[in-house]
Amino acid sequence: MDKTYYKPEDLKKFGDITEFQEKLGEKFFDYYGEVFEEGALTKREKALIALAVAHTVQCPYCIDAYTTESLETGASEEQMMEAVHVSAAIRGGSSLVHGVQMMNKVKDLSM
Repeated sequence: MDKTYYKPEDLKKFGDITEFQEKLGEKFFDYYGEVFEEGALTKREKALIALAVAHTVQCPYCIDAYTTESLETGASEEQMMEAVHVSAAIRGGSSLVHGVQMMNKVKDLSM
């Protein structure tokens, strides 16, 4: 039996987060909606950014939502995968750059 902590059907319940704290939930959704409106960036560009970030923070709900959104706003599969690779490069690079901290510590301890 396949079970997972994440249930795809829960994505449809996202709007329900206002149930336990209506005021803050509504403020969040107002902000969230405004962020994804067309502005200096197109809706397609914002969807691709969100898709990359979703992979970085490893949110399966966001991955599903922004895969759909990216397709609906005209992104190609190639653009979507490139966004995922950007995410992987940033995530890997951020781990590696912290190696400088380790190197600094080693050098400090060696003195």
